Amino acid sequence: MEERAQGSRDAETSGLSPQLRLDVLLDDLQQQVAQVRAARDRVHTLLDAVLAVGSDLDLEVVLHRIVESAVTLVDAQYGALGVLGEEGTIKQFVTVGIDEETIARIGHYPRGEGILGLLIRHPEPLRLANLAAHPASSGFPEGHPPMTGFVGAPVRVRDQVFGNLYLTNKQSGTEFDTDDEAVLRTLAAAAGVAIDNARLYDDAHRRQRWLAASNELTRSLLSGAEPAAVLGSFTATVREMAGADLVTLAVPVGDKGELVIEAASGTQAEEVRGLLLPATALAAKVYTSGETITSEAMSADPRAEGGSASVVELGPAFFVPLGTREHVRGVLQVANVPGGVLFTDAVIDMVTGFGNQAALALDVAEHRRDTERMVVLNDRDRIARDLHDLVIQRLFAGALSLQSTLGRVSDRPQVSERIQRVVEDLDDTIKIIRSTIYALREHDRSRRGSGLRAQLVAATERAAESLGFTPALRMTGLLDTAVSAEQVEQVQAVLGEALSNAARHAHATTVDVTVEITDAFLKLRVADNGRGIDPAITRRSGLANLRKRAEELGGSSSVSANQPSGTVVEWAVPLSSKD
Repeated sequence: MEERAQGSRDAETSGLSPQLRLDVLLDDLQQQVAQVRAARDRVHTLLDAVLAVGSDLDLEVVLHRIVESAVTLVDAQYGALGVLGEEGTIKQFVTVGIDEETIARIGHYPRGEGILGLLIRHPEPLRLANLAAHPASSGFPEGHPPMTGFVGAPVRVRDQVFGNLYLTNKQSGTEFDTDDEAVLRTLAAAAGVAIDNARLYDDAHRRQRWLAASNELTRSLLSGAEPAAVLGSFTATVREMAGADLVTLAVPVGDKGELVIEAASGTQAEEVRGLLLPATALAAKVYTSGETITSEAMSADPRAEGGSASVVELGPAFFVPLGTREHVRGVLQVANVPGGVLFTDAVIDMVTGFGNQAALALDVAEHRRDTERMVVLNDRDRIARDLHDLVIQRLFAGALSLQSTLGRVSDRPQVSERIQRVVEDLDDTIKIIRSTIYALREHDRSRRGSGLRAQLVAATERAAESLGFTPALRMTGLLDTAVSAEQVEQVQAVLGEALSNAARHAHATTVDVTVEITDAFLKLRVADNGRGIDPAITRRSGLANLRKRAEELGGSSSVSANQPSGTVVEWAVPLSSKD
């Protein structure tokens, strides 16, 4: 072909003078030199782009540099990289050339339909003169900038399609040509290597943080730290490792499949900490099945019934069981706010592995505490036996000996009186020791009974029969271990009275119950949206009983108006030793 073009050029210049013919040849030479220089510059630009995309190991930075380099190389106005998810849809969309205001106006990034979907289904380079003219085109959403020319190419990582590069609108106004397509294919190949390196680095860095966090968690648990405090730092660590906005840990309570959020970290953590989750919530389903559940928009997910997403607005999220499928100790929820980025498979796998490690550490710590508790219980049994078999018998024998001497000193009233007092003191001492033995054994039996948390859940469920709905319940703190038996009995009675008042008098449609331990106080708060307290009623024996129960334990009780309607009952008593 070049020979025919050269022959045609020779024919055209054969009739010209030598000087003119030389000028034409020089013009051709200059054009060829310009083309060579343009090709050289483009190769240099391509090399610079390859170096740029491979000069950083942060995956997000690498993805943005890939799109920027592609836009520069083919002189495009707009560029994007669509990262594919497991189901062949776009789960991340990195754009260049579109400002934040336009992105917000467009709304959610594309899912992978139209021309973008065509490239997903057929991962081969694609070049179009006009997007709208293609049969697969599905148009643009409202507010989207106009786009005509298009060139796209898949980005492969280890023979798997990671995503697709999309370039539109040549800056010069011309169409994308074969050179643009070839350059884009070359950049896509280099991008695949850079992405793979970034992912390997990110995975290694994540594993290093995971091991360090696992070691710290194990050390804290085995050092004797309270599990509640350790779980709080555990959720904070998971949130940092996953880059999440909110992480919660729910543990089982009661025997009907409910869970309670024991620890939370991040955005609006205080809103969900202590929240009781019904058996229909996603977390409860994960606890039962032992399988991971993911959602792209948790608050809008119809499966998220009665969970934390019903209290706070959540976007992308996933649930993982804490422990093995055969022995699930709790459920982790990792979530972002609405509009946040989706969690990658690597993050989900990392959190799952870390959760399994944490469950193992909790098991070891629990076994250690059980062993220590058994040592204490064995000591108590031994002390009780010794008190009964040795001390009481000796005291009893001593009292009998003294009583036998009373007849010998009957003629000495003062001595007889003293001996009688000693016998009575010994008898009282024997009674005290026997009560101590009983208290030791009764304390051990109470340890094996149901805790306050389970009793509170049962109380709110019983109240549902008279209220017509189940009150919302939040529980925080060491309610099963730091509250004495007397306080447990009193708080149960107070809660029952408050819920009964809400059902009989308030005609409420919502009731929120909060039980927590803060600043060495056990606090109960019951708030409803009912009619409030009628000022015409002066006799309020139920409220007086609440106040009396609090004062007997050195605490206080108050009743106030709720906003915009209803009543708030607050009851607080100082904690006392259970022993």
